[in-house]
Amino acid sequence: MKPAHIETFFATLQAANPMPVTELEYTSVFELLAAVLLSAQATDVGVNKATRRLFPVAGTPQKILDLGLAGLESHIKTIGLFRSKARHLMATCQILVDQYGGQVPGTREQLEELPGVGRKTANVVLNVAFGQPTMAVDTHIFRLGNRTGLAPGKTPLEVEQQLLKRIPAKYLVDAHHWLILHGRYICQARKPLCYQCGVATTCDFRPKTLTP
Repeated sequence: MKPAHIETFFATLQAANPMPVTELEYTSVFELLAAVLLSAQATDVGVNKATRRLFPVAGTPQKILDLGLAGLESHIKTIGLFRSKARHLMATCQILVDQYGGQVPGTREQLEELPGVGRKTANVVLNVAFGQPTMAVDTHIFRLGNRTGLAPGKTPLEVEQQLLKRIPAKYLVDAHHWLILHGRYICQARKPLCYQCGVATTCDFRPKTLTP
């Protein structure tokens, strides 16, 4: 994708959705961290269904610990891999209580030391909660980076680095949301909805019948 097309691509996405937000439901930085941790290999819809039960009774690290492992599992059992996620979340809550006064730390290094928190989860928290221009490459963004020609790469890290390099700075804070939503609803895995796509003419994958 040419630089001029990249500018048009993001200007168009911005015009259509000036204030994009995550579809995960949360009311605090901790709830965001917990929701993102639970969302690995799960849908936001499925996570929200579980956290609507969990967060009203246990929306802080200490309250999660007070539930106990069995209690936490009972609240999130509809989510895939819920047993391992429950163990990770319990261990993370213990660290947050013991080392950070129950608060979520704001650096990548501190976040990635938490059980169950990898680079992608840390990027989401840094971006959504702390406003940093990070790029959390999930399956949607990985697909978009390669399919559109915006940021080709063989690994999520390669795509992330390309995106950070190629996306104009004024779009970076919100770009993560635009790309996820675009991949989720328009540029879908099996059959991209090119004829419903507002940025199809900027994309390397665009159908030949569309205007270049």
